[in-house]
Amino acid sequence: MARSGTSALSSGFPKAPAAARVDWVDYAKGICIVMVVMMHSVLGVELAAGRTGFMHVLVAFAKPFRMPDFFLISGLFLPLVIDRDWRTYLDRKVVHFAYFYVIWVTIQFGFKAPAFAAETGWRDVGLLYLESFIEPFGTLWFIYLLPIFFVVTKLTRRVPPLAIWFVAAALETVRVTTGWTVIDEFCARFVYFYSGYLFAPYVFALSERARSHPALALAALGTWALVDAGLVSLGASEWKIVSLLLGFAGACAIITIGTLLARAHWLNVLRFCGEHSIVIYLAFFLPMAATRTLLLRSGVIADIGTISLLVTIAGVLGSLAIWRAALRLNAHVLFERPDPFWIAPKKARAVLQAAE
Repeated sequence: MARSGTSALSSGFPKAPAAARVDWVDYAKGICIVMVVMMHSVLGVELAAGRTGFMHVLVAFAKPFRMPDFFLISGLFLPLVIDRDWRTYLDRKVVHFAYFYVIWVTIQFGFKAPAFAAETGWRDVGLLYLESFIEPFGTLWFIYLLPIFFVVTKLTRRVPPLAIWFVAAALETVRVTTGWTVIDEFCARFVYFYSGYLFAPYVFALSERARSHPALALAALGTWALVDAGLVSLGASEWKIVSLLLGFAGACAIITIGTLLARAHWLNVLRFCGEHSIVIYLAFFLPMAATRTLLLRSGVIADIGTISLLVTIAGVLGSLAIWRAALRLNAHVLFERPDPFWIAPKKARAVLQAAE
């Protein structure tokens, strides 16, 4: 079921039909998006409540690998499409994400603008909205950054790939801090995205090995979990080099977990979340924020950890409910790019997908 392409290290790696989906990739993406929602939900609840709960431990455990794995998987299928002409490539990899960024940053501002205006005035709200097209707003920085990664990778195809990889690894290690999200996150995350692109054959080989040797894979996962938890508890997970190694180790672990779940056909809900990960990413902020406010103000539940867990569940399920409601109400523009916003021939199936 594995797919591949033409990255520098992928010769001899078999291709699969472009329309096929890879089961473990959807599981891995599902795990990633749930961890992202969980992080925002837990930290938001704890900030509002002024104290922490048991979910804080899970968020801390996942921090070293939560975004590295998401970016690595985002680069996995790039070898399949990087040879496309620039018009098609920009349509699929830049205009696609830019459209949804504009739509959803506007929606988020629609909900948050009154609170901003109460603090600074409507003029400043307008300026903040315009600024969001330079400085990514809130939770949407991921889909703002992805097109930049896609373009940089295509522009640098003639540069020796390993040279790019070492530069990217160095940028992650030096911890660039300018205060600008695009610059700082590019330096911190590009090495994982590029690794997904460059080492795709080895990633698929890892998955196949885990599928063939589940007992060995489980033993490796146990070891990884102990090491990750130990380094996080000691504060060493933030050290230079260590953070890079934990990022890759955690990405390999999530890939292995996704493979084992796919092999056993367990927790199909995670696979469904992975298939619709961008839908969840775009829409989870609204049910998350609403549920957080409701539970904290009602006082029905006192335990912060339980509130955080319920808010996480509401963020995931609520975003999917918004998606289904939008389709039923013919508000397809929220999750499907309309014809006028395509600059290349339209795909047969125009739903929101990140891997095509």
